[in-house]
Amino acid sequence: MAEQKQPHLLVAPGDVADIALVPGDPDRVDRIAGHCENVETVAQNREYAVVNAEYEGRELTICSTGIGGPSTAIAVEELAAVGVETFIRVGTTGALQPDIEIGDMIVATGAAKDEGTTKRYESETIPAVADFDVLSSLVEAAETAPHVGPIATDDAFYAETDEYINSWEDAGLLSVEMEAAVLFSLTRRKGLRAGAICTVDGNLVLGTQKGETDADELPEKAKNNVDRAIEIALSATTAL
Repeated sequence: MAEQKQPHLLVAPGDVADIALVPGDPDRVDRIAGHCENVETVAQNREYAVVNAEYEGRELTICSTGIGGPSTAIAVEELAAVGVETFIRVGTTGALQPDIEIGDMIVATGAAKDEGTTKRYESETIPAVADFDVLSSLVEAAETAPHVGPIATDDAFYAETDEYINSWEDAGLLSVEMEAAVLFSLTRRKGLRAGAICTVDGNLVLGTQKGETDADELPEKAKNNVDRAIEIALSATTAL
């Protein structure tokens, strides 16, 4: 009897590779796949698009997570259940330090758990950290040094007040996004590996939000450098 498919991603054991790139945006799945060969669509349901591909001979899966912790947790749980062992988030993020520019790359060493999903799994005092091998591979794959350090993961995009922003800046956090803490926490609990590379799409400290400089969601420089982040992540997969 065939293995039952996961209820949201609609994938079963044998459908995916052992390593997955996990952007938030379903459209970015196609963008990542455009850098690869032997691309095959596996499933499409709700915010989840799942594609298999090869990059320099390395078989991999690309799967969108949607926005935020709950949908990311579903993606991680279901991908892990069917055989994914290593996850790399390829996303965007808002800078929290004045010297970080739009289009810069950030490789996260860990993420503050300013979200609710991980609290259903564990105490908020347990750290959400990237796997060392994945983190190292991302840094080594970058042609020029990215910003490397801790970030914040937040649930409420429209509730990021000046008070929150100032507290994150004072703590030395590099940026804020909405998925990494969940990814890091769940993979650690399962004995799996995860890392994250994000392109800066605005600077909250300087008051520049994504979309303010362009009719589209991302400023032009961030759009261009998303491809660079994709290439770094794909290159990292060949060492993992």
